[in-house]
Amino acid sequence: MRDHNPSILLGTHKGLLVLERQGREWKVVQESFLGVAVSYAARDARTGALWACLDTDHWGPKLHRSADGGLTWEEIPLPKYPAGAESADGVPASLSYIWLVAPGGSNQPGRVYLGTEPGGLFASDDGGTTFDLVTGLWDHPSRKPHWFGGGRSYPGIHSVLVDPRDDQHMLVGISVAGVFETRDGGLTWAPRNQGLIAEYLPNPFAEVGQDPHLLVASPANPDVLMQQNHCGIFRSEDGGAGWRDVSLPEGPARFGFPIVMDEKDPDTAWVFPAVSDEKRVAVDGALCVCRTRDGGKTWQAFRQGLPQQNCYDYALRHAADIRAEALVFGTTSGNLFLSEDCGETWQSLGSNFPLFYSVRFA
Repeated sequence: MRDHNPSILLGTHKGLLVLERQGREWKVVQESFLGVAVSYAARDARTGALWACLDTDHWGPKLHRSADGGLTWEEIPLPKYPAGAESADGVPASLSYIWLVAPGGSNQPGRVYLGTEPGGLFASDDGGTTFDLVTGLWDHPSRKPHWFGGGRSYPGIHSVLVDPRDDQHMLVGISVAGVFETRDGGLTWAPRNQGLIAEYLPNPFAEVGQDPHLLVASPANPDVLMQQNHCGIFRSEDGGAGWRDVSLPEGPARFGFPIVMDEKDPDTAWVFPAVSDEKRVAVDGALCVCRTRDGGKTWQAFRQGLPQQNCYDYALRHAADIRAEALVFGTTSGNLFLSEDCGETWQSLGSNFPLFYSVRFA
């Protein structure tokens, strides 16, 4: 992958694809793990390393790292849970899915995190060669009684946010458990779910049992957080201490999976709506992207360039990204869309791709 041209990493159901702009067109310039599902792929901006998380049908999850832009790959041994660890009472814990690879802080060049199912956060201090379970989170007293799977058998850690001002301060998003925070590098953790709503629980305001689909922080102000949640879109302006619902009661900006925030303006964000958990399809058969520029007080839907009839598409949680004024997202039907004007108009980069699990600018 050549850094002088913009590139997009596509983690798909049939492999890892690299798209590169060549003139006015975007073309697939590289294929890796062809035919194998890539649950997440990203580039570590600190080191340039590429990461690919695989979900094989027969052999289970695998983890690969490349130091040469994807020309060659090294398989990394999967981390193991300690002896005696249980995902549920009487069920030995075994890593079944890798949701993402996340870099540590800028002052931690060797720190890499894995968010996994059944709810384990793993950390490496040698660039990802070896990983250890973050036991402070795994041993949290709420895990066994109150964490559970959302659409999968066990809980999954899909979001890891390291505070750029303090690498000992982190937040994670867990489906289904909620947002958890540490201020001591992972030794101790506390739930941060006040104001969230879980309509599926006997107590919708339970401290643990919330279902964030994706948790993001403003690059301009890390105390401003947003999440696309199972029961709405929520925003926090105090680092997660309190949340408020900023979704549209009648939609379309309400249910969905990805959410991205502007790099410079903490009040600007985008979501990619679907109907509901029971009907994971485009709202009214028409694909749209919704943007707020006032912290969720109002939302505007953009449709130009997106299919508006007989559309059954939606995007999974890691299948959207932003860089400056450019946004990109991929759908479960293999459509890939790019906007270069802050999401107001869109162009198709292809409609015959496999299902997208992750879409990342590289």
